Amino acid sequence: MISEQDIMRRRDLRGTLTFTIDPADAKDFDDALSFAVLDDGNYQVGVHIADVTHYVQIGSRENTDAYNRGTSIYLVDCVLPMLPERLCNELCSLRPNEDKLCLSVIFTLSRDARVLKHKVCRTVIRSNYRLTYEQAYQLIVTPAPADGSSPLADALHTLNFLAQVLRRKRIDNGALDIAQEELRFRLDQHGHPTDIYFTQPTQANQLIEEYMLLANRTIATLLSKTGKESVYRVHDTPDPQKMADLKKFERRMGDRVPKETLEMLTIRAMAKAEYSTNNIGHYGLAFDYYTHFTSPIRRYPDMIVHRLVAKYILGERGVKIDDDLYEACQHLSAMEQEATQAERDSQKDFQVLWIQDHLGQDFTGTITNVTSYGLFVRLDDTHCDGLVPIRSICPDDYMELDEKNYCLRAERSKRRYTLGDAVRVRVVRADLDQRQIDFQLLDK
Repeated sequence: MISEQDIMRRRDLRGTLTFTIDPADAKDFDDALSFAVLDDGNYQVGVHIADVTHYVQIGSRENTDAYNRGTSIYLVDCVLPMLPERLCNELCSLRPNEDKLCLSVIFTLSRDARVLKHKVCRTVIRSNYRLTYEQAYQLIVTPAPADGSSPLADALHTLNFLAQVLRRKRIDNGALDIAQEELRFRLDQHGHPTDIYFTQPTQANQLIEEYMLLANRTIATLLSKTGKESVYRVHDTPDPQKMADLKKFERRMGDRVPKETLEMLTIRAMAKAEYSTNNIGHYGLAFDYYTHFTSPIRRYPDMIVHRLVAKYILGERGVKIDDDLYEACQHLSAMEQEATQAERDSQKDFQVLWIQDHLGQDFTGTITNVTSYGLFVRLDDTHCDGLVPIRSICPDDYMELDEKNYCLRAERSKRRYTLGDAVRVRVVRADLDQRQIDFQLLDK
């Protein structure tokens, strides 16, 4: 229960239209948005983040365990949460029709999405709606009632318009625009994959993304102005030679290389984002200042940032922060990489399990990597990755690797197999222990 004393110390926004937008199967709701039209015609947009550090104090067992884990891990068939279930799914989660404590950034936005002012404060909210991304998207693409009888639809339409303006400004400023489709599996009652599919980001996803980016960027900028050591989410510039080679390849190949392939090569050329006390900016987002503030239920760095905000921005006394932020950044970056690898391994496991049911079948795919030992092919419909061993491509010919042109060439027949080529392959082997799929190349 939230005490009256806790409520009295906070800005009470329980009477403001507030909602969450999350995947249909989500249970932990880190963030909510609120919306109101101000008397001057501008908009009040609240980004409300679960006040996890109100419940999880430094020195507690929950905090130590969360720090050691670093992040929640989202495997195909289960979630390994960073926090105990009573915290992540109950006390902290911004569930509908329940009073919840938040750390919020309240923005005043003009009609053309300019930030006129902002305020960071502790709040108490009450979410009116728990929307899935699909539900939010349907409300966005459906005209709102002209009589104003649906405040939620009106709010989503306005928020979406503002978010799209913010998104265009960000991309125009140099942010990378790479589609982030999500690989999903349908499992039977025994946990065996029966289908592999993808969810594409919609305007509902972009709406949430833009306001979370705005909040994260704002908090990072404010922390930088305090002059105190802080935690930033940084992304270094890519390797210049790799980018130069990529641009040459793109000019040479033109429209023959699919956009997805070029995006994949761009990602490969880039450095990994990480946590650091040394702010070097975020290349991918084209932000000078950026941090992680909006997901404290599933990321420990966000909890650190919440404490830094309380101490240095809100000026609260007695706030304890992690002792060695540099060491914390090193540890949390490493734990994030481990979690990412575990999630990829889980996806690969279930792809191999699915492909084992399709041995001997033929599929269309795209060459995604060219190496001295063969071609990697990604199936178009399922994104299962497999290897065509070099010895099986042209058994009676010598294959030569041309690294700069991302291709394999047969010496006598002059056949070429280039990154981005569409191919037909047959599944010949699927080894779950090694997470390896082997294909036989049929034709281009």
